[in-house]
Amino acid sequence: MGIRKKNNKNPPVLSHEFVIQNHADIVSCVAMVFLLGLMFEITSKVAVLFITVQYNVTIPANGGPEETPVNYFHYGLKDVATVFFYMLVAIIMHAIIQEYVLDKINRKMHFSKTKHSKFNESGQLSAFYLFSCLWGASILVSENLLSNPVSLWDGYPHTLMPFQLKFFYICQLGYWLHAIPELYFQKVKKEDIPRQLVYISLYLVQIAGAYVLNLNRLGLLLLVLHYFVEFLFHVSRLIYFSNEERQTGFSVWAVLFVLGRLLTLSLSVLTVGFGLAGAEKQGLNIAEGSFNVLFVRVTVLAAICTTQAFMMWKFINFQLRRWREHAQTQTLKKKPSSSKSKSKKANGVNGSVGASGADSPRARKEKSS
Repeated sequence: MGIRKKNNKNPPVLSHEFVIQNHADIVSCVAMVFLLGLMFEITSKVAVLFITVQYNVTIPANGGPEETPVNYFHYGLKDVATVFFYMLVAIIMHAIIQEYVLDKINRKMHFSKTKHSKFNESGQLSAFYLFSCLWGASILVSENLLSNPVSLWDGYPHTLMPFQLKFFYICQLGYWLHAIPELYFQKVKKEDIPRQLVYISLYLVQIAGAYVLNLNRLGLLLLVLHYFVEFLFHVSRLIYFSNEERQTGFSVWAVLFVLGRLLTLSLSVLTVGFGLAGAEKQGLNIAEGSFNVLFVRVTVLAAICTTQAFMMWKFINFQLRRWREHAQTQTLKKKPSSSKSKSKKANGVNGSVGASGADSPRARKEKSS
């Protein structure tokens, strides 16, 4: 499943350029080792830890012995191996989208270097956000979390998760972990690396926090809401790169971004500040997965509020920069029109001077002679 890039140059083996050009092939080989491990009895037990979802719990159905039992999952240390494997899968998928979709569009559009990197970033993230948003929304509907918002805190701790929910969190952690080596593979500029690391760290900390603290239902709802807004932004940016006059999408995104922040804060305060605070089961019990104490609730709300404030600050700076750029383009459009009007006036003055010169005394003498 390797991805081969056509390049006339052959860099030295194991050099930086060699690893960057062939990283998808290398990662594909590593992933294939785990898949081949399933074929042998000696290595199958280890390979299963990386490929399949761990910590299965079977609960018998309430309807009777004829009904099939329900399988649930909880988290544990073995999930680290599973996240690592799906991080490799995310690197491979990133390379496939880059080479077979984005690179072909880039060749046709002839973007500059700055637009090229931003186009690649928006192309990758829009595909991921769309897939995650649809997947997360299907889980919300199947688990009746939208029709019954009380279930966000009712019955806490939510230690048992259905397969789709746990696999969703595994893939989310794997994707955002893969973004760290991609900074090296994509040759991101040094001045852009701190911004990207902050961006990635916020996702990893908050997704892992919701996963470990058994706030997986609230985390799922907030992720779907956030991913939908971010998907609109990156799609609007892709449309803008194709035609700079199409900026309507940014206006729609700006409204939904503010509404998304308000809804995120409202759901967080309602679930953590009121729902968990009034729950019957209080106290810290790591064995049972309960973290319903005042310190944890305040820390969770502080982390969410700080993140939302940081995002609003970045949003305001982005809007101010857009308005400045729009004002500059408007002034540049006015300058050519004003220069044309000045040149027309200058031509009119020269013509009047020439006409008056033609009727001068010297000219009349020449005409009489």
